[in-house]
Amino acid sequence: MEAELRSIVAYAGGRERAATRAADAIRRELKQRWVGIYEVGERDIEIIGWSGGQGLPAHPRFPLTEGLCGAAVAARETIVAADVRLDPRYLEAFGTTRSEIVVPILLDGRVNGLIDVESDRVNAFGEPERSRLERAAAVLSPLWVRS
Repeated sequence: MEAELRSIVAYAGGRERAATRAADAIRRELKQRWVGIYEVGERDIEIIGWSGGQGLPAHPRFPLTEGLCGAAVAARETIVAADVRLDPRYLEAFGTTRSEIVVPILLDGRVNGLIDVESDRVNAFGEPERSRLERAAAVLSPLWVRS
């Protein structure tokens, strides 16, 4: 997966296209049906690429304090749904899928982006998958480097 993601970042035409291709690569690797790549702003989180098919996801932008994504930004570390348990801030359950793991992308000590993977299997991500996503986050960091 790392070599494929490096090539995606290296030659993709634009940031949004690179993020979408990276999300697709992660989805194929993990065999999950939904992966989102997000940018973290001062007040909100916005999707810049996703593997969810046509159209925008249900929530393309949401407050910085919401759900697992907000928890990952605040903690500056990977958050798995099982870690949160019954946290009332966990608002990301839609139908039969939900965010299961969110991996922050840190640059210069700040969370600039997130990889968010939804699964229809509760607690689908053990240590091997978590490790692979954390490596992918490191490979994808050039998407957030401003020139």
